[in-house]
Amino acid sequence: MNTSDRTLPLQMLYHWAGQRPDEIYLRQPREDHWHEHSWGSVLEMAARLVAGLRRLGLKPGDKIALLSKNCAEWFICDFALQMGGYISVPIYPTAGADTVRYVLEHSESRALFIGKLDEPAAQEPGIPEALIRLAMPYATPMETHHHWDSLLVHEPVNERPVPAADTLMTLVYTSGSTGKPKGVMITHGAYAAACRGILETTGLNAEDRAFSYLPLAHITERVYVLGASLYAGAQVGFAHSLTTFVDNVKTISPTVFISVPRLWTNFRSGILEKVPEPKLKLLLRIPLLSGLVKKKIRAGLGLDQARILGCGSAPVAPSLLRWYERLDMPITEAWGMTENLAYSTLNYPFRSDKIGTVGKAGVGVEIRIADNGEILCRCDGMMQGYYKNEEATREALRDGWLHTGDRGRLDGDGYLSITGRLKDAFKTAKGKYVLPVPIEAMLIENSLIEQVCVVGSGQAQPMALVQLAEGCAGQDRERLASVLSATLGHINRKLESHQRLGGILIMKTPWTVENDILTPTLKIKRHLLEQQYGDLDQRWPEGQSIVWEQEL
Repeated sequence: MNTSDRTLPLQMLYHWAGQRPDEIYLRQPREDHWHEHSWGSVLEMAARLVAGLRRLGLKPGDKIALLSKNCAEWFICDFALQMGGYISVPIYPTAGADTVRYVLEHSESRALFIGKLDEPAAQEPGIPEALIRLAMPYATPMETHHHWDSLLVHEPVNERPVPAADTLMTLVYTSGSTGKPKGVMITHGAYAAACRGILETTGLNAEDRAFSYLPLAHITERVYVLGASLYAGAQVGFAHSLTTFVDNVKTISPTVFISVPRLWTNFRSGILEKVPEPKLKLLLRIPLLSGLVKKKIRAGLGLDQARILGCGSAPVAPSLLRWYERLDMPITEAWGMTENLAYSTLNYPFRSDKIGTVGKAGVGVEIRIADNGEILCRCDGMMQGYYKNEEATREALRDGWLHTGDRGRLDGDGYLSITGRLKDAFKTAKGKYVLPVPIEAMLIENSLIEQVCVVGSGQAQPMALVQLAEGCAGQDRERLASVLSATLGHINRKLESHQRLGGILIMKTPWTVENDILTPTLKIKRHLLEQQYGDLDQRWPEGQSIVWEQEL
């Protein structure tokens, strides 16, 4: 089938189920063994689910939410909702009860699929009583009204509907890094355009295997893995749990593996625990050993067959990408937003000289920089608007372009560098603006630093809030302070006087999704840290440049 046309996702499911009905599509570990679902069985289960949902009185156009970690059933539900004409509303599996309730009520969802969850008891208070609760085949303490098996007993619907391209497919809620999540309206046609663009840009095909573990509620996984697998005819595997993660990756042996900076950092820490950096550098300089060492490291991660490695969602230190490049693991950095379905720019085919950028526009995407430095994007894979928020829609979609709110610059080859958010700029007490992201990018080059947020609105000088890498726990504080102080001095010498950092504050408590400092996609909620540390310069010990939070 020619996927360069206007083929929609469901048509691709029908195509593969017809051409390769018995070939394995989804591999799900559950109850100590792998459950394998062929293309034909996936379509049949989706068709049975449609019949079950109709029996419950759910009508086309109804919103139906999904609250679950990634699993084969998530895919099957997504296909069933498309077939039935329903509008899917994914919710992050780590979302707190307040966010769960907000999304369900704001979207006017009538039913909710409940699947794999780590803390269902904490989320249940967020589920309105009137909602129809549908259980995926995973144990949960939550009350549910209809189990997976009872939904699948119905005879599958015979029709093979193809929705109109301009009809609403899904409401994808933003991660809420600056306040309440916004419901991004995505049509079947826009979703198809983004998936086809990924396919054309990367050359994914039926021989590829993907590993799905980043939240499917986030548009990146929904397009780059679920959607791309449909168009490529590629197999997808899932993780059973955090403890089995690497073993599950090894079993699937993915050819495509997309991650976030934090996991790539953790992988590196694990490698360096076994082979310290000085020894690794030595081994990589010995021609007879270098190839063997690289191969062993890749195999240890389960990525020895991977031809595409990706990274996105948050800024990544170029030094980390260079470190993996030495292991013959070139990582493609990409950039996008929920509003343009995460498909905008990619450093693919990988170019080493473009590390530090987020790549160039993918097939069918136009990028330009406005006079104020804002990145503008235009493509077929863009949102219809924000649900129930016409004002925000008018602000974001103007003159046919998506106004992203990100600042950036394009080089002579069309490669994009992100320099921050328009709204991130703040004024110090001196009345001059500071852009925090470029300063943070310099700080995170230090491998001791895992995460950083520069704050300082109304303060005498900006300050850097820093979360140290896991490997720093238990290390000598004086040595750490000495290295960080040298980094601080090196950076300040490059900055104008009003930008120079007054000091580095080492965080006492790690930033996590659970304590609400990180969004489910691991972005820092900058506005919360600005509020919490708004008077930092008044509490700062005189004469010190590196301070542990416990000492304040």
